[in-house]
Amino acid sequence: CPMDERVGFIAECLKREESMTTLCRRYGISRKTGYKRLARYSVEGDQGLADRSRAPHHQALAISAAVEQSLLTLRGRHPHWGPRKLHAWLGQHEPAQPWPAPSTIGDLLQRHGLTIPRRRRPRCPPATTPLGAAVAPNDVWSADFKGWFRTRDGVRCDPFTLSDNASRFLLRCQTVEAPDERHVRPLCEAAFREYGLPRAVRTDNGPPFASTGAAGLSRLAVWWIKLGIRPERITPGHPEQNGRHERMHLTLEHETAQPPQATGRAQQRRFDEFRHVYNHERPHEALGQRPPATVYAPSPRPYPERVPEPEYTADEVVRRVRHNGEIKWRGQSLFGSQCLAGELIGIEALVEDCWRVRFGPVVLGWFDTRSAPRAQRPRGAHLHGPFTHKLLPMCPV
Repeated sequence: CPMDERVGFIAECLKREESMTTLCRRYGISRKTGYKRLARYSVEGDQGLADRSRAPHHQALAISAAVEQSLLTLRGRHPHWGPRKLHAWLGQHEPAQPWPAPSTIGDLLQRHGLTIPRRRRPRCPPATTPLGAAVAPNDVWSADFKGWFRTRDGVRCDPFTLSDNASRFLLRCQTVEAPDERHVRPLCEAAFREYGLPRAVRTDNGPPFASTGAAGLSRLAVWWIKLGIRPERITPGHPEQNGRHERMHLTLEHETAQPPQATGRAQQRRFDEFRHVYNHERPHEALGQRPPATVYAPSPRPYPERVPEPEYTADEVVRRVRHNGEIKWRGQSLFGSQCLAGELIGIEALVEDCWRVRFGPVVLGWFDTRSAPRAQRPRGAHLHGPFTHKLLPMCPV
């Protein structure tokens, strides 16, 4: 090994039987290296023959102690922020100070044991979906419930969240007593009054956002449609179609619920603090390391004082749904959905004795008044289009 060679070289030198030039040629080293080894051995003994680090003793571009302390202090205030977010925040609030690169900040956090290595997981390629694109603020909002948990006093906590997809602005983060329409609607109404109306709201297929009735509408979705808001539901079992909102839930859990607060009121205060930091301080990578508040703007569509009724054409027959979800049509009772109780629906003739039913822009289904089986119905009696395979047809009782 190299150490044995060095010890043998030093032993030959100490015998003084051969010249330094001969010994260096025999061991394959230069005379400069030979004299350096001999000098280190004379001062340090056997330890002087070990390899030494080639790193420079002084680094001209090393970060100062003050800069290092500023980075560690900010990291202590926001323990879930990464190097790029720390770099962006410091650059915005102290632009006169030259801050190190995010890679250097990452090395600093790693040296102090402030990072946790994670296993890289393979990601599936993005899928094309029929959902609307969020190009500008208020094009698409996302609503959902973060998974419930219990505070330290044993009380269940159900956080309801509402965010803008384009700007990632967190509109609401509120604990509700129960995840139903009665508790969610006031929060949505407060958001509409403060920020205006979006064009669409994207949700999953659970209550209170959807139901098993006609077209999957719920009472909350019916209210949105009357306000001119298009309900969007992701494909069941595909939360990645609402990935921006789900990713926000992960950050929300890390910074507010690990560990949970002592009481529900303390947990809500923690949610409010997180919402302020998330909107106004935390840089977002998808926004060019800008906070969401610098991108978001309220909607120009104000919340109306009176919720309007849906409009229908002169060719449609308008009926009001009864309290049990049925309508009367030529002596027959047709069931649609109890979620539409008290609402006006439009019935339009497709062909003879075949009718299409819709609520505002949403097609609920079709029905005909003949007793012939479907295979004998004339061509054109079936609805065609993107709603055929998703919406439930109305059926005679």
